[in-house]
Amino acid sequence: MSTNKFLFLALILLFVQLPTSSSAQIMPSKEYGELFRTVQMSNIFKDSKVFPDMVALRSPTTIMKKYKTQQRLPDFDLKKFILENFKLPASPQHSFKSDRGVSVAQHINHLWPVLTRKPDIRQQSSLIPMPHPYVVPGGRFREIYYWDTYFTILGLWQSQKTNLIKNMVDNFAYLIDQFGFIPNGNRTYYLSRSQPPFFPLMIRILAKAKNDPRILIYYLPELQKEYDFWMNGRKSLSKSNTTARNVVQIDENTILNRYWDRSNRPRQEAFREDSLLALHSNRNPEKLYRNLRAAAESGWDFSSRWLKDNKKLSSINTTNIIPVDLNSLLFYYENTLSRAYKLKGNLSKATAYRKKADIEKQQSEDIAGIPG
Repeated sequence: MSTNKFLFLALILLFVQLPTSSSAQIMPSKEYGELFRTVQMSNIFKDSKVFPDMVALRSPTTIMKKYKTQQRLPDFDLKKFILENFKLPASPQHSFKSDRGVSVAQHINHLWPVLTRKPDIRQQSSLIPMPHPYVVPGGRFREIYYWDTYFTILGLWQSQKTNLIKNMVDNFAYLIDQFGFIPNGNRTYYLSRSQPPFFPLMIRILAKAKNDPRILIYYLPELQKEYDFWMNGRKSLSKSNTTARNVVQIDENTILNRYWDRSNRPRQEAFREDSLLALHSNRNPEKLYRNLRAAAESGWDFSSRWLKDNKKLSSINTTNIIPVDLNSLLFYYENTLSRAYKLKGNLSKATAYRKKADIEKQQSEDIAGIPG
């Protein structure tokens, strides 16, 4: 093949690949800047999650040009402008009504089709499209959520919906392959944090449902990537630098994990609430925002568990707490990796992860004062 033909084909492939999974994804606060802040603080939508979830009817550049021109007009109507340039988040229509005459199991089985969503169509919005069907919590929560999905899968297991379990697991494997971790939910504004790492437990359930333990080998690359995400920064820890992202050095021989978030800005889905909380508190806003976000990563948003004074949300202190549940999940993660590597025949890695789990279990017990 001539050089010119090769270059021509390369250009074609380049343009064919342009519509990637992120091509239509929008980070609302970044794309809309001043407009985003104005909408969120104006309270024109009672739920702060509405605007970040809206679908743009035009390109963000076009919308912002129109906004900068029209906002100066004396009769400018902010809400009207938004509804002319964005589509409200979809609310699937259904005629479902609870039947008090059926059992709990029957009620749940009736709900699966109501809460199941088809693979996403790419739109100009914050939604990260999922390639497989998935179950949402419902109501204002129109996307998947990481730790919620584990409990959903427990229900699907009891309902013998193995194919849907596999779809959910495959969606999370897709997210890990795309971003290196499973975000809080499949929205761009959740990409700065994860949630409790239940992925290995989901895979174990799928393996039981299919009666095939070697399924662990199939998802081993994603298991390893997500575990590495939670351990990112361990090598940089020292006596003078005891914290890095989700890892904390307790002493010279002990490293455990915490909840954390890469961003120290107000959460986009709760922008007004976070901003007002910072305004009326005496705290450093950036520290307050990061601790609010870290609590969102925990799933316990919000619990007095994270509050320094056990009363006021402004005292939130999440990043300074070593949670037993998170470290227990990572202990399980290490045991799962050990089992997966053993099934694959990599006995050195299997042994290394089993020893790692045993050491960290002992360290955690020593810190908690649990007798051996």
